[in-house]
Amino acid sequence: AMLVIAVQMGELRCDVKDRELKFDIIPNDHPYHNAKNPRTVGRANEKLASAVEEVKKDGRTCLVVGGDHSLAIGSISGHAKTEPVIWFDAHADINTPLTSLSGNMHGQPVAFLLKELKVSGVPGFEWLKPCLSAEDIVYIGLRDVDDAEQPTFPKDRQEQTLSLNIISPQKINKKKPIHLSFDVDGLDPPLTPATGTPVPGGVTLREGIYVAEQLYKTGLLSAVDTVEINPRLGKTQEEVDSTVNTAVSIILSGFGKAREGSHTSPASSRILLKLQEAGSQKPIHI
Repeated sequence: AMLVIAVQMGELRCDVKDRELKFDIIPNDHPYHNAKNPRTVGRANEKLASAVEEVKKDGRTCLVVGGDHSLAIGSISGHAKTEPVIWFDAHADINTPLTSLSGNMHGQPVAFLLKELKVSGVPGFEWLKPCLSAEDIVYIGLRDVDDAEQPTFPKDRQEQTLSLNIISPQKINKKKPIHLSFDVDGLDPPLTPATGTPVPGGVTLREGIYVAEQLYKTGLLSAVDTVEINPRLGKTQEEVDSTVNTAVSIILSGFGKAREGSHTSPASSRILLKLQEAGSQKPIHI
């Protein structure tokens, strides 16, 4: 399952709607080259793209809380006006069905979205039209790029993977909506132990909140993915709580919660309530 939250923000109030998406596992979903479960992942992303498109047509900000980072294929595709994309992740996620050693689809979403790579012919993804150029993506927290990804990684963007200063509101194009695709493994592993592919040396919680705050201040943050939250991977309840609470802190900062003082925004308060309601009924994961 996946949680999609639609937010309509105003100066004094906000309106928050949530929707749970459920996906079918397609039987006999054989690999395509190295890519595992392509039909299941493709159809799930098609469903998600439609849901995000509906949210954006309604003039709302879209928040997707879910499982692995392959969901960004659907969320970014459904967010048709997306550029730029802030890809907050320890990994480049730019493997293809031909280059991926693990075959895991969560290591391939950027490749599916990039016009330059022209990934095609993958069963389940017949609906997909690549919608991003390499210059549209800014990486934050990146520190684990596979050898097979090196030839396709946008080298002229590498220096932007190192500095959080690029998130200054003054440096962002004021005319283009922003999509934040936030993988919790971009943070330092002790903060988010209940995730699948942790990499040492990540971004601190303070820095992660700073990124979300600065994007909120631009007034251009149009959609947010929060991914790789998997309570099943927490060894203790403390690890699960740390991961979930950290993710919630980042989400609320992206919707206006400020660190200075105790005040918060109407949007962040309502979103917190929706997340708490969802959490009381079921874990948020795929």
